Amino acid sequence: MNRRMVFFTVGQMVVIEAVLLLLPLAVSIIYGESAAITAFAVTAAIACVAGALLMAVCRTKNKVIYAKEGFVIVALTWVVVSLIGAVPFVLSRDIPSYVDAFFETVSGLTTTGSSILTNVEALSHGALFWRSFSHWLGGMGVLVFIMAIVPNVSDRSIHIIRAEMPGPIVGKLVPKVKDTAKLLYLIYVVLTLVETVLLMAGGMNLFEGLVHSFGTAGTGGFGIKSTGIGGYSPYIQWVITVFMILFGVNFNLYYLLLIRKFRTVAKNRELWTYLSVIAVSVILISVNIYHIYGNVADTLRMSAFQVSAIVTTTGYSTCDFNLWPGFSRSLLFILMFVGGCAGSTAGGLKISRVMLLFKMAKNEFLHLIHPRSVSVVKLEGKQVEAPVLHSVSNYFTLYVICMCVAFALISLFDPMDLETNITATVTCFNNVGPGLGKLVGPAGNFSAYSGASKIVLSFAMLFGRLEILPLMIAFIPSTWTKR
Repeated sequence: MNRRMVFFTVGQMVVIEAVLLLLPLAVSIIYGESAAITAFAVTAAIACVAGALLMAVCRTKNKVIYAKEGFVIVALTWVVVSLIGAVPFVLSRDIPSYVDAFFETVSGLTTTGSSILTNVEALSHGALFWRSFSHWLGGMGVLVFIMAIVPNVSDRSIHIIRAEMPGPIVGKLVPKVKDTAKLLYLIYVVLTLVETVLLMAGGMNLFEGLVHSFGTAGTGGFGIKSTGIGGYSPYIQWVITVFMILFGVNFNLYYLLLIRKFRTVAKNRELWTYLSVIAVSVILISVNIYHIYGNVADTLRMSAFQVSAIVTTTGYSTCDFNLWPGFSRSLLFILMFVGGCAGSTAGGLKISRVMLLFKMAKNEFLHLIHPRSVSVVKLEGKQVEAPVLHSVSNYFTLYVICMCVAFALISLFDPMDLETNITATVTCFNNVGPGLGKLVGPAGNFSAYSGASKIVLSFAMLFGRLEILPLMIAFIPSTWTKR
């Protein structure tokens, strides 16, 4: 274990977080919010000094990063960045409780969008900007951001991308890792700016356009109104719907479009499965809820928005879907598990992983009927190697176990009704945002949970965003031995 390199990189990220805190500081200055100005300035100064000291103490000539170091760097960075990111909320008194502030910060960085706030409008503009900007930062990945802007990044840093980017298979778009990170963020920035312009064209001011674009780009869902997106025009709701779907697509496909490999994109089965899941869900729910809205336009808009928000794990809402019929609510609950495409900013299991699980189950079934038959699992026309299939099976097993443990713990700390605790666990682990039921639904929040449950759910969000392994590896004592 190259400990010095691990802590040097964590220190590097803390310094960069200090620089990023200057953005909400600037917003607070523009709006003349003295408490927020002090909070962000003090936090930025402390983070800068702490990060610089960590880098100075842990400086090393050995900059090699193997898989183990990659996992540990990612895990520690996300925890430390969350711990520091919560401080401005407490210092400004926007969120007086540190546990609540930690929950809100983790929810932002992991692009979950679950909140403990009962009155979002009461927050300062600086705090609102910071919680939404954390979506944007966490959506593509905190460490991927470092590799895009920091010079002298080694190609062994692919281990960091693999640890931080969601999906069963992660590779480089171009030969150099740094160039891959730059390409990812270039596409990310362009899409964010385009959405901001379109939202401003619909009547939002620059601040509103930016924070909602951050929430959409990171598929997070933090808004600036307690009513969510329901108070905005149908035009704005459709713009956000379209971009939620776009950010749920594998970013590799956007790169292929840039280099004009249109046929490759058109043949991508994960993309077509993703779009089909959305289309079928929208049609089924529209038929089921038509009697509530009474006209096709409103029904389609509500259905398309909520399906897109849930399947991409963005979590925005335009209405209280707890009032919808049981079939529609059940379908949305299923979509919480599915998630978007691998290599996107969406959470959940990922479409490609779900496809592989179904293909593996089909092959196993056929093998039981025809024991002597030999079959292979293919994805995108290529045979999937056995190690990938094993990793998918292992991940799904850990996924179920971790969710059950989190559910058991919050049920122990807060014995609420079954629907509330189950959906609270599922929505946090899959980084969706709202659950079902009155307490944690789109019209509710997580404030009723105890501090212990909020910590459990915070780590459930981290486990879900980092896909379990980085945190598990970082917390295993043998990881830190020299062997």
